[in-house]
Amino acid sequence: MDYNRLLEGNKQFVKDMLAKDPDYFKNLAKGQSPEYLWIGCSDSRVPANEITNTLPGEIFVHRNIANMVVNTDINLLSVINYSVKYLKVKHIIVCGHYGCGGVTAAMGNKQYGIIDNWLSNIKDVYRDHKQELSVIKDEIQRAKRLVELNVIRQVHNLAKVSIIQDAWKEDQFPVLHGWVYGLEDGLIKDLNIKIDELKDIDNIYHFES
Repeated sequence: MDYNRLLEGNKQFVKDMLAKDPDYFKNLAKGQSPEYLWIGCSDSRVPANEITNTLPGEIFVHRNIANMVVNTDINLLSVINYSVKYLKVKHIIVCGHYGCGGVTAAMGNKQYGIIDNWLSNIKDVYRDHKQELSVIKDEIQRAKRLVELNVIRQVHNLAKVSIIQDAWKEDQFPVLHGWVYGLEDGLIKDLNIKIDELKDIDNIYHFES
C-alpha cells in the first residue's frame, strides 16, 4: 500500500479543519491543556481521540502493548510525570479493548520473543484470578474477562506510583479510571473502578514524605 496516501490524507485533514475554523491550527499551536491522560493499547484500531469524539489537544496519550502500567517503564513514568505535574490532568484513564492480541497471547504458552517478558505481567493477572477464569469455558469470553481484570490491575498499579500519590497530597486529582473498548460495537464500557486517594490501596504501597 502506498504510504503517500498518508501525506495526502494530512492535506485533506488540514483542509477540513480550516474549513471549520480558519484559526484552528494557530490556536492549537499556542499550547495544550488536556484534562485527561489516556493509557491505551498500541492496537491501531483503538485511537483515543476518534473513539471518544474529541479533538487534538483534549487528551494526552500514552500507548503500549496491552495498556500496561509497569513500574520500571521509564517512558510511561515520564508521561505520567509530565501530565500530572505540568499539564495538571484531572483524570487518568486506562483503556483496554476486547480482542486484545497481547492479552490473548498471555493466555497461552507460545513463545513470541522479547515481548514474552512484557506479557508476563498479564500472566500474573491470570494466575491471581485463575479460579475465576478457569470456570469460563468459552475461550473468547475468558479472554474478555482477562482484558477487564488486566485493566483493573493496571489502574491499581497507577495508584502505587509515587508521582500520583504526591499529586493526591496536594489536591484531589488525578482520578484514576478503568475502561474497555469494544471493537465489535464501538462502545466503551466503564468498569466502575475509581481511585482518587490513598485509602483505596493497601497500606504497604503508601509513600510517606
